[in-house]
Amino acid sequence: MADKLRYSDVDLAEFKENILKKLESAQTEYKYLLMQIKQGNSNGTDDTASAYISIDDGSASQQKESVGQLASRQQKFIDNLQTALVRVENKTYGICKVTGNLISKERLRAVPHTTQSIEAKKNQYK
Repeated sequence: MADKLRYSDVDLAEFKENILKKLESAQTEYKYLLMQIKQGNSNGTDDTASAYISIDDGSASQQKESVGQLASRQQKFIDNLQTALVRVENKTYGICKVTGNLISKERLRAVPHTTQSIEAKKNQYK
């Protein structure tokens, strides 16, 4: 029996639903992170003693930087999910870009934006 060359339309529909759920969640998280960045100083410390302001400013800057990094990673994740949706529409979703074989359903469910099978990923680090 020949190996399957691609997933069925039913499988692709299931994967698309999973991707859309993860995309919605990721976009909600991204919006929250952006709100945290834009919010500025909402801790109510504007009227505290000036001795504490410089300490608070450093802490706030560090926190904003961390949130900015999280937002950047979240945006990359969103981009990867959107690219995965394009592959679903093109019916190329789930095909390993290294081996050309189908990526396992379990892996696609866990990491829906992946483009490599476990075997290809393991060989990448040898």
